[in-house]
Amino acid sequence: MTKSNPGHYFEDFSPGMELTHATPLTLSSGDISLYRALTGSRHALYSAETFATSNGFDALPIDPLLAFHVVFGKTVPDISLNAVANLGYADGKFLQTVYPGDTLTAISDVIGVKENSNGKTGVVWVRTRGENQHGETVLSYVRWVMVNKKDPASPAPEAVIPDLPDAVVPGDLPTPAYKDWNAALAGSSWRFGDYEVGEKIDHVDGMTVEEAEHQIATRLYQNTAKVHFDAHAQKDSRFGKRLIYGGVVISIARALSFNGLESAAQMLAINAGTHAGPLFAGDTVYAWSEVLDTAKLSDTTGALRLRLVAAKNHPCADFPLRGEDGKYHPDVLLDFDYWAAIPI
Repeated sequence: MTKSNPGHYFEDFSPGMELTHATPLTLSSGDISLYRALTGSRHALYSAETFATSNGFDALPIDPLLAFHVVFGKTVPDISLNAVANLGYADGKFLQTVYPGDTLTAISDVIGVKENSNGKTGVVWVRTRGENQHGETVLSYVRWVMVNKKDPASPAPEAVIPDLPDAVVPGDLPTPAYKDWNAALAGSSWRFGDYEVGEKIDHVDGMTVEEAEHQIATRLYQNTAKVHFDAHAQKDSRFGKRLIYGGVVISIARALSFNGLESAAQMLAINAGTHAGPLFAGDTVYAWSEVLDTAKLSDTTGALRLRLVAAKNHPCADFPLRGEDGKYHPDVLLDFDYWAAIPI
């Protein structure tokens, strides 16, 4: 019997199964700086402690996406080490602010399984929660993954497909208490009332992703997925080379969205997400956003429901998404639906 962890295969999962993932990680201000270096994030709320504390935070907070990637990374050895692809996200909620010094642990519950018609793979749904050192849930989300079977001859389990919401309802969103939002320091005077449902924003800027950057980012999150690390093994894969972790695409696209959404800094929830295509080292990421909905949370704070679309090597002035056949445009990398807070 090997002492190393081969990861779970599709037939190892069953609804009701709970997985507590190694290894807890204490986040520091160093993680904030490195995340900024790797993504180019410019939101004032996650760049300046003075700006954050003047708007109700105890200190410079950890960007919710950084906390998400850390929790996600914990789950990889148990859930997606033998995955073919991460298929989507839903019902993601950022419930508490994470600060430097907090320690995050991840726990997942298997909530669905369905074998694919080829008999070689299946889809596994898990709900993962990230807890801090006090046992408080700071974030939770559902994702579903296509996982290889170890033995294609093993019998198919009874299909269990979870019923997931189309979006997190505004009443379940946290409500930040922005007290002193300085438009000049934030980088824009646009606020809640300046955005309209249906409006599309080309974020203009592009960012080329290099091999070293995505390797460092994935290691920062302790994500051990073979497709991101093992170039020798990936030379015989479908693409013949390493894939860039989809979370890198999410964070870079989100960082690019600063240009046009400067004050929509705080991500509150993830409604849905699809990694529509692969990204490789040397590709350039561009992004655009569409306002899907708006919600007033308090007298001082509103929320924008935003679709964030990333494309590779394709500037987004034409807002690429789908072709006439209804399939994603071949250059589209990401279709990501989320709520963000914005001052009124």
